[in-house]
Amino acid sequence: MKKILFALSFILLTSCFKDDLPKDYTEENEQEILAYLSEHDLTDLAVKTNSGLYYVIDEEGDGLQPTYQDVVTVAYKGTFTNGKVFDESDEEGILISLQQVIYGWAEGIPYFKEGGSGKLIIPSRLAYGSYDREGIPAGSVLVFDIELLSVNYSKENEKEITDYLSENNLTESAVRTDSGLYYIIKEEGTGETPTDTSIVTVNYKGYFTDEEIFDEKDNKVFNLSSETLIQGWKEGIPYFKEGGKGKLFIPSRLGLKNGSVLIFDIDLITINN
Repeated sequence: MKKILFALSFILLTSCFKDDLPKDYTEENEQEILAYLSEHDLTDLAVKTNSGLYYVIDEEGDGLQPTYQDVVTVAYKGTFTNGKVFDESDEEGILISLQQVIYGWAEGIPYFKEGGSGKLIIPSRLAYGSYDREGIPAGSVLVFDIELLSVNYSKENEKEITDYLSENNLTESAVRTDSGLYYIIKEEGTGETPTDTSIVTVNYKGYFTDEEIFDEKDNKVFNLSSETLIQGWKEGIPYFKEGGKGKLFIPSRLGLKNGSVLIFDIDLITINN
């Protein structure tokens, strides 16, 4: 009798556990998305990513393209595939950190450039999954009309950098990259160029555009693939050759994310690997 009761208890518990397991909506969501794209003549325009996210670029935009670490201002309207609106910003948009939003936004917003617009079609596993969330039923595909208004600090930082270059007669020698980083090579150097995984030894001085120094070190070793190294160094140091000297002008989006432009005088001593 005990064995029967134990077996029955096990079956009941197993059933409860199975009921508690989240449902996999992957295939169901995929079919719903494909039907939505077909119905709205978007099949040829939509791009599917490896994660299952779909996006459509209506307007390319001509500004900066954010990274997943950026703070951005976005105007949006969120609907289900049946057109019902569940959320909407005003035309001025909202300020968000891409590290604090659903996965579909964190992945999807960086496909847009500043000034660009389009759609994100997000399967539930990149949104709220198998659980109800504030009026959004479990397993819901979410559709967002997106307008990327700004990558924050970008315009202010750009002006701050170009003003500094002009005031210090550096405009002609400075090179701007697509990310908004500026660099100046003062001495070319004769050695190799580091890669984004190199370990390097650097003399540097870091200061703000008002010339206030915040850090200065000699013979400091850095791993350019380190997760703790700011993006401006990861991108900027490989522009130098071993023995080369120059400057990096790093906007906040590639630095401390606090609005500050960082300037570094760089002396690339050695590439250690």
